[in-house]
Amino acid sequence: GKFIKPGKVVILLQGRYAGRKAIVVKTFDEGTKDREFSHCLVAGIDKNPLKVTKDMSKKKILKRSKIKPFLKYFNFNHIMPTRYAADFDLKKIVDESALSSEARVDTRKALKKVFE
Repeated sequence: GKFIKPGKVVILLQGRYAGRKAIVVKTFDEGTKDREFSHCLVAGIDKNPLKVTKDMSKKKILKRSKIKPFLKYFNFNHIMPTRYAADFDLKKIVDESALSSEARVDTRKALKKVFE
């Protein structure tokens, strides 16, 4: 079935980001020329913010509430959909060109803003 749709929150099961939560940005059900399997582009959180308490200094709170985002293509076999969907649209930030190595950094920064 087609249950993995853009905006869906998924959990990644394999690889470097295993166990991380991500949001589906774009799906390729048929696969593409260079990836001949159904996959999707996901944007996720590599490092979650840490707990903060009121005794901590402003600087420390800022540091602890930072997020580290990532972007990656993932095979459908290696992701588990959840019942949740994110309500913000990542399409505007992330497009095809966003994955070339130069633009990638800017895209990550933009993602970071949205996630925080």
